Amino acid sequence: MAITVNLRYIGKGGAARKFAEEMTAGGTVALIRAEQGNLRYEYYGSLDDPETVLLIDSWTDQEALDAHHASPMMATIAALREKYDLHMTVERYVSAEENGGDERFIRK
Repeated sequence: MAITVNLRYIGKGGAARKFAEEMTAGGTVALIRAEQGNLRYEYYGSLDDPETVLLIDSWTDQEALDAHHASPMMATIAALREKYDLHMTVERYVSAEENGGDERFIRK
């Protein structure tokens, strides 16, 4: 059962975008993508709200996500969130295969 977490980072004065850029340029994103069980770790900018950045973060299972949360990268992420004074909303999803047969509605 894959787990996907959507995190919306909200700041002021371009802070959310600067956070995502520093996460990428500083190598933290590459380290997270290399973690066992990581399927996706990507930032997207909102067309409706330039102060919001969406992170789509996917893992093979809860064990992989728990290992990520216990990793040293979480301290780096937390420090950068503070540096850029970001606020967040979080949504969690499980893969369509595990979600009651929704596959029939998805065109591939």
